[in-house]
Amino acid sequence: MDYLLEFLLFLAKTVTVVGGLLVVVTMLTMLGQKAKKLHKGHLEVTKINEHLNQLKESLQHALLDKDTLKKMYKTEKKSEKEKKKEAKGQIKPEKPRVFVIDFHGDLKASAVKSLREEVSAVLALAEKNDEIVIRLESAGGMVHSYGLAASQLARIRSCGIKLTVAVDKVAASGGYMMACTADRIISAPFAVIGSIGVMAQLPNFHKVLKKHDVDVELHTAGEFKRTLTVLGENTDKGREKFKQDIEDTHGLFKQFINDNRHQVDIETVATGEVWYGKKAIELKLVDEIMTSDEYLCKKIENSDVVQVAYVIKKGVTDKFGMAAHSAIDTIVTKWWERLYNNRFFS
Repeated sequence: MDYLLEFLLFLAKTVTVVGGLLVVVTMLTMLGQKAKKLHKGHLEVTKINEHLNQLKESLQHALLDKDTLKKMYKTEKKSEKEKKKEAKGQIKPEKPRVFVIDFHGDLKASAVKSLREEVSAVLALAEKNDEIVIRLESAGGMVHSYGLAASQLARIRSCGIKLTVAVDKVAASGGYMMACTADRIISAPFAVIGSIGVMAQLPNFHKVLKKHDVDVELHTAGEFKRTLTVLGENTDKGREKFKQDIEDTHGLFKQFINDNRHQVDIETVATGEVWYGKKAIELKLVDEIMTSDEYLCKKIENSDVVQVAYVIKKGVTDKFGMAAHSAIDTIVTKWWERLYNNRFFS
């Protein structure tokens, strides 16, 4: 009897603890979902002019003695007063603004979620004498994803705002598709440019399954609903259609680049090859060899340079699930989207 009472007491404690944990997890989930609905993201603005001035002042304080710093500050104040006197009674012209947006592309061009918000925000404020600089880094990925990303940049040109794309490391495949929408492309000397091609691949386990007497049935409505399969037997007709689809996609890719960069000899560069910046300028894939830092430092002299970033806030549940989501995304999403004949810029 005592044993039964102890067991029931232990069971009650266990149920209480488990129930309490479930309540806490449920509350955290609900709070996370509520916060996600209320705060999808926010815009962060950094004034690069001020940032560089702060760096300059920090270095001056570290290297110069007190007397030299005092003299320097007196000279600067005197210069500012003289400028104010000269400008007194005159209408001060507004400086043009340069809006900087960073795009780091992955296989699915996931950053387009932020890019569309950043472009919308800047276009709501930008004027004709302003400029938008995209610091682009991407080796490409899915056709439809990068098609959308390129369309976001095309919005800028359609509004008559100058668009410059700066490539420090890589703008290949879908990344170059985005870059070619710009009025001007600048590239670091060893940045990777090009890869104007399309690829698609998938494994086939039909022979392995056949060896172990495993049959796979695939039923489709539509002759080319599925051209190649992973488990079933592939046919020459299916392969022919699969290759034709890739060629059609490549044709669209070439046409898009030709429409946006008339100076490029598309048949010469649309081979799937990549070139470093110095060779890319010879092929007219880019307009100038320069890093993004060098370009923006020049702009600071006569413009207000502002970096704009749309940050998507992650809730409690999002943070806990980041590692699992990343693993699933890598193992399942990317893999199976390849298997189901998604086309990739390459």
